[in-house]
Amino acid sequence: MDRHKEAVQDLDQPTHSHDASHVLTLEEIANLAPEGGKPAETLMNVVALIAKRFGTDVCSAYLLEPDRSTLVLAATVGLRRECIGSLRMGVHEGLAGLVAEQVRPVAVEQVKLHPRFKYFSEAGEDAYQSFLGVPLIDRGVLQGVLVVQTAEPRVFPETEIRLLTEAAAQVAPVVSEARTLDRFIAPSQERLWALARNLWWSWDHDSVDLFRDLDPARWSQLNHNPVSLLAEFPLRKLEARAAELALHSRINYAYRRLREYQGAERTWGARHAGVLRTRPVAYFSAEFGVHESLPVYSGGLGVLAGDHIKSASDLDIPLVGVGLFYGQGYFRQRLDRDGWQHEEYLETDVNQLPMEAAIGKNGRPVVVQVKTRHGSIRAKVWRVKVGRCDLFLLDSDVEGNAPEDRELTSRLYGGDGRVRVHQELLLGVGGLRALKAIGITPGVLHLNEGHSGFVVLEAVRQRMEEEGISFEKAVPRVSREVVFTTHTPVPAGHDRFDADLVEEHLGPLRESLGLTRESFMALGRENPNNTDESFCMTVLGLRLSRRANAVSSLHGEVSRAMWTGLSPGKHEDSVPIGHITNGVHVPSWLAPQMFRLYDRHLGAGWHLRSSEAKIWEGIENVDDGELWETHLNLKSRLVEFVRRRAVKQAMRRDEPAEVLQRLQRVLSQDALTIGFARRFATYKRANLILADIERLAAMVNDPKRPVQFVFAGKAHPHDEPGKRMLQQIARLMRDSQFADKFVFVEDYDINVGRHFVQGVDVWLNNPRRPLEASGTSGQKVVLNGGLNLSVLDGWWAEAYDGLNGFAIGTGRTHTDMNVHDTRDGEDLLRVLREEVIPLYYQRDRAGLPRGWIKRMKRTIRTLGWRFNAERMVMDYTLKCYVPAAGGTSSDMRPNL
Repeated sequence: MDRHKEAVQDLDQPTHSHDASHVLTLEEIANLAPEGGKPAETLMNVVALIAKRFGTDVCSAYLLEPDRSTLVLAATVGLRRECIGSLRMGVHEGLAGLVAEQVRPVAVEQVKLHPRFKYFSEAGEDAYQSFLGVPLIDRGVLQGVLVVQTAEPRVFPETEIRLLTEAAAQVAPVVSEARTLDRFIAPSQERLWALARNLWWSWDHDSVDLFRDLDPARWSQLNHNPVSLLAEFPLRKLEARAAELALHSRINYAYRRLREYQGAERTWGARHAGVLRTRPVAYFSAEFGVHESLPVYSGGLGVLAGDHIKSASDLDIPLVGVGLFYGQGYFRQRLDRDGWQHEEYLETDVNQLPMEAAIGKNGRPVVVQVKTRHGSIRAKVWRVKVGRCDLFLLDSDVEGNAPEDRELTSRLYGGDGRVRVHQELLLGVGGLRALKAIGITPGVLHLNEGHSGFVVLEAVRQRMEEEGISFEKAVPRVSREVVFTTHTPVPAGHDRFDADLVEEHLGPLRESLGLTRESFMALGRENPNNTDESFCMTVLGLRLSRRANAVSSLHGEVSRAMWTGLSPGKHEDSVPIGHITNGVHVPSWLAPQMFRLYDRHLGAGWHLRSSEAKIWEGIENVDDGELWETHLNLKSRLVEFVRRRAVKQAMRRDEPAEVLQRLQRVLSQDALTIGFARRFATYKRANLILADIERLAAMVNDPKRPVQFVFAGKAHPHDEPGKRMLQQIARLMRDSQFADKFVFVEDYDINVGRHFVQGVDVWLNNPRRPLEASGTSGQKVVLNGGLNLSVLDGWWAEAYDGLNGFAIGTGRTHTDMNVHDTRDGEDLLRVLREEVIPLYYQRDRAGLPRGWIKRMKRTIRTLGWRFNAERMVMDYTLKCYVPAAGGTSSDMRPNL
């Protein structure tokens, strides 16, 4: 019998009584070492034997890292194995840290009552109450801490403490050897888990490739979720796969870069946002689209919020995100054979997401509650790591809530007014209370749209309570720390609640502020004296913020005109709403192939200075052939992606075999490809291209200069006109004139959007001006060398220079909507026929469209630096955050 089998056999023996048989001998430890002598496996066998000998539920070994100030979990029985190598604590925190700090045993009967108790949710230690820890000392040097825990409270007698100390003395040499060899501090599996639990990996191309290479098929099936993927890889399978693909060095490289990223000190934020270090920005949003594997977003607003927090992380801006966790997310879209949209809601398994329970100052998982007239609503809080930033998500699915309250956060943008007001109450009031429980005191409150407006009222209430002042005195003190961003000039986009609904659910908050019903309602009314007016969340946000902004220059003009009623006596131009134009997170949306091309020609580290115009000038030095070949490769990737999705959709609808065969050949890799992907709201006019169906048919079927379209997008479940517009587009897939030239891809999400913006030749955007606040999808296309064909609305109104894309119309509008649409539809087809198509198909002897490539370079050079999220977050920091925190003055329009 070999040593490993002897060790396993020993572990299966009955537990010994609490006497001298607890002691481990050097011979036993030697027998626990497997062939090959790996210290990591030896230590795992040792802690398993100690747990058995001492009759405890947990035995863990923590290693002191070389900095002598941090303990890392090195081996455990009872806690989650995936935490090995990633669970860390300072010697100044936690009970294990106390053992290392005092270098003596610590025994606690009920850990939650001890002031040094620190809860680590990721370790799964919720059930354990007693604790006994002893130092691991070898030749007079502290090597780590050995810990045993039990589920039931237990008083450890002096005999057991002495015996565990003696066992530790025998184990310490093994620990010392392991520390010297550094073989188990963070082996491949643990390093991969550390990467998977921080969404930084999602914008690091090498890390994405690393996870994909483990199992490409499952990676795709699991919606690019590394937590789900690693859960399917036991240690031996992972080690075998890593050895087969020689992944070890790549794993170590990715892990090291994450650690370096987190520990960097010479950052833009360190230089410019120091005032936020002790009191960070709290960024509130109803949705966050960080990555498709965390489905708590629906569209543009959430994706913008995701790009905002990722860029804040890259810049090292002290910022935390606050949102809601939607157990079913937004709906999954399915189209029937007639092109009609159906909605499906799937429950998300929280154990398969990169989240952990947020821990409060008391060392326990945070649970907040918010009172209404019907009682209290409780919510637990999840923590998501997004690079250097934390994102906190409130979840009402907790025991103690009424069934209808447990469902409150199940769906994004679902339910009636009662559900919406409850969600927004949890987001604003509950969100700020959660931060307080965690120990975070924000210096700035940034409201991403009106959904979170109640946070300002909760901040006022807390200020009244802390400083013993009145509502009237607290409001200006809080308002100067509030930044409000409005995103829509469409009336339906602003939440409004009637007076009875407000009183029913916000009555307790109103009373705590010392306000009457009418004075409370007046806060959300454009005309405070109009008792017939409902409570508008945008009005609340504008009225109680010191700084307010729109999201493009044109949108700023529209917003000032829209909200003149809040500034009586002021000219429209003097209404205190400025603008900061939206931008996109470059690493998230730039194709890896383009990233490598930029690395070669824009210089090393270009992406760390993507907001500098000079950096992008290098695109003019790129060989035309190299740029065009890179673009064609991305376009080919898009075509293959659309074909796979089209076949998958058809198979789900049980389409006949001939349809499946045809869909495998849809689209041509040589044809001019135009993309359209966004929410199917009627003002976005997805069907504008159908203004003259005969001319369109001739255009797409031109044998010499064909055109093809790829569409994606969702209509709100209650938006029947939007659904009919979507159906109009989807039906073209069955029209013989358009069957291979129009493809609608179901279930639009970040993944679909990524493929579209990286592969299309032209991005079509034709909202009814001036109803598009900004739009960001076209900015993503710019980064990848695609050209925009857009109405002069939102960001494109300030981006277009006549040579860096194409414009629909001249910016004129018309009071008659039908005239407006007809005019724009005719101009869209004219620009395609006279400008876009001829330029694309004009080739030289080498087969290159030199004029098109020249325009590609111009769009990258003139727009890449202006419309990225690094520039956007810098603007917010210098114009809003730092001034709001008391750091400097600002040239943003203050809300006086």
